[in-house]
Amino acid sequence: MPITSVTSDEKALTLTIVADYPVPVARLWEAYSDPRQLERFWGPVQWPATFTRHDMAVGGFSHYYMTGPDGSKSRGWWRYLAVEPQKRIEVEDGFADENGNPNPKMPSMRMTFDFASTPTGSRFTSVTHFTSLEAMAELVKMGMMEGMRSAMGQIDAVLADLATFAADRATEAQLLSDTQVRISRVIRGSVTDVWRAHHDASLMKRWLLGPDGWTMPVCEIATKVGQRYRYEWEATDGSQRFGFAGELLEVAAPYRAVTSEQMIGTDGPSVRNEMTLVAVPGGTLLSIVITYPSKEIRDQVLATGMTGGMEQSYARLEREVLAA
Repeated sequence: MPITSVTSDEKALTLTIVADYPVPVARLWEAYSDPRQLERFWGPVQWPATFTRHDMAVGGFSHYYMTGPDGSKSRGWWRYLAVEPQKRIEVEDGFADENGNPNPKMPSMRMTFDFASTPTGSRFTSVTHFTSLEAMAELVKMGMMEGMRSAMGQIDAVLADLATFAADRATEAQLLSDTQVRISRVIRGSVTDVWRAHHDASLMKRWLLGPDGWTMPVCEIATKVGQRYRYEWEATDGSQRFGFAGELLEVAAPYRAVTSEQMIGTDGPSVRNEMTLVAVPGGTLLSIVITYPSKEIRDQVLATGMTGGMEQSYARLEREVLAA
């Protein structure tokens, strides 16, 4: 158990948890930066968490839900107030309704996470600031302290798992629900450079090609909300042309972009792509949460080998653009 102390101060309206880990600060920070790792320990043992959004930048949000033994879901959100890499995170934390929107009927709180080096590894200090004694009592009665103890008791196994989240792993797809998939890969480059590579047509034409033998003759990029984009590919002999088009729905450069996507020439429903870039010790963690109209369409797309094609593109991005 990594927790070394839990202190409740009703006068200051705070709950402080201190935990020590036998790993460097960089490794501990990575566990909080990467939603794949965070969801393995944030929820209590019987209520594992799933993060559907994780924009770890000032002004960004995290959305998550915890699933109970009976299948019921408890939803929450964070709004990032401060992010100092490998030092400090400050968030506003609250409950969400079934649509993921903040639930005004439930109390919110402010949380700070501090990371510090120690002679034996690193120390994590979490301070929860409550809005009132009544809110503090309500949350404690709901089992907040027991839940945090249970959640943080799982982090040792995550920190010890170096292979699963190594920076040199290929692109991976994780099913979040019947209609959502999260694509993840650590790209060796800064957040700024990876963002630019996704928003500069001359660069995109060099790397966003999937398997060898393809070109990208059309690359029209949307830079403002409401603008349309259009990407088209064809084989080097000019055959097998296809493409996708859509609209830029949200943007917060250089860490988040949300787009709709539809295959050109089809009338089917579009998908929603939420791309997030987060700095991690190995480079930039790129996460794309894709929401499909149905489970059947999700499975059809994954069966095309999409993930393998994306890996070839990202490997080319590292090799021919970011390393140049």
